[in-house]
Amino acid sequence: MPAKRRLRHCMIVDNSYPDIRVEREARALVARGHEVDVICARLNDEPRHEVIDEIRVHRVPVRRQRGMGLRAQLVEYVSFTAWAAAELLRLQLRGRYDVVQAHNVPDFIVFAAAPAKLLGTPIMLDLHDLMPEFYASRFGGDVKSLMVRIVRWQERLSIAFADQILTVTDLWRESLIGRGVAPRKVNVVMNAPDETLFARREPALGGMPPVTVIYHGTLTHRYGIDLLVRAVERARQHVPLRLILHGRGEMMGEIEALIAELGLGDVVRLSTELVPTAQLARTIATADIGVVPNRNDMFTDGILPTKLMEYAALGVPAIVARSSATCAYFSDEMVRYVEPGDVDAMADAIVELANDPELRLRLATRAQAFTTAHPWTAEAARYIGVVERLASRRRLDAPHSESPITRWAEFRGRLARPTRGRHAARRRKARISRRTDT
Repeated sequence: MPAKRRLRHCMIVDNSYPDIRVEREARALVARGHEVDVICARLNDEPRHEVIDEIRVHRVPVRRQRGMGLRAQLVEYVSFTAWAAAELLRLQLRGRYDVVQAHNVPDFIVFAAAPAKLLGTPIMLDLHDLMPEFYASRFGGDVKSLMVRIVRWQERLSIAFADQILTVTDLWRESLIGRGVAPRKVNVVMNAPDETLFARREPALGGMPPVTVIYHGTLTHRYGIDLLVRAVERARQHVPLRLILHGRGEMMGEIEALIAELGLGDVVRLSTELVPTAQLARTIATADIGVVPNRNDMFTDGILPTKLMEYAALGVPAIVARSSATCAYFSDEMVRYVEPGDVDAMADAIVELANDPELRLRLATRAQAFTTAHPWTAEAARYIGVVERLASRRRLDAPHSESPITRWAEFRGRLARPTRGRHAARRRKARISRRTDT
């Protein structure tokens, strides 16, 4: 149903477009009748400005690169944030936005929205990942280390700057509340697959070998792709297999070398092409088994993999490395769990499912319970509701005459809330003292 009032909405993301979550949210807003601009990073020779499915995409001259060290990563983050702020300022010359939404990582990308914030536009921070856990996982920092404390500090500043927070699971919402974020400020919009693109396929009980196993997503150490390649090498001694790896990341060279070392050149197909979401869904649907081979750390234990939700929606049975987040949403009757990092257990699970089509069908059918409970239509409606309420709050609470000084004072007030009471008491005491002196 079209909205009563057409909103102007801007998204900022330090990634190439389409990013799956950004695309889904943008498409939901456009379907509702709103205007959407996306400011994003540029990949290779992509056009500077482009319209995709009625979504206006504006690419800034910062190229998204994976596998960089900490210093280079920070330079990219700061550079993108500055360019995005300049692009947002340029776009605002056409008219003010009703809401600006920043997608992490990094969290401080939200400060690119400062030009809009100073004019009274409410800001939303969409936390795809919790950055302290993400940093500790990627760079091996201890949670009590100085660098992790700095990352927590920037997270706190970024959340204080934003008017509304989105995140992807109830577990992460509870983590944010535990860090002091007001419950009313945090909403959950899950990365549920769009059922118009990820429609359940007709399951097949049998077929000609080999059995097709798939992994799609970022090729990085914490996601255990090397473990999956080794498990397939062991499993293929017992059952004919084919492995599809679709994605890109810093481990790509290492994975190519491992495939050659294990003699799997005729078994593994490595695809790094950036494809439309609909085409990716069709590729996944050709698989007999999907695998989520994550290693276990403080970051991966809390994430609910998008790929797992997509396997469930398409009816592809999944082998999953057990974690707190996956167990909160998927029971042992819905997926075949293995312990993280156990290559032998993963190989055994692949052989088991490859030899038992009826087990694959049972798992795929039971996993549909997740898709039924968390359809994208419901998540999209929740997301649209958050955006429209936030835009309404601007019209009610942030009139056009509000000055940038007032907006800055409000932000400082959010950071100073714990001491506000003490400061107020001191001011009252000073006023009483002045009246007494006169």
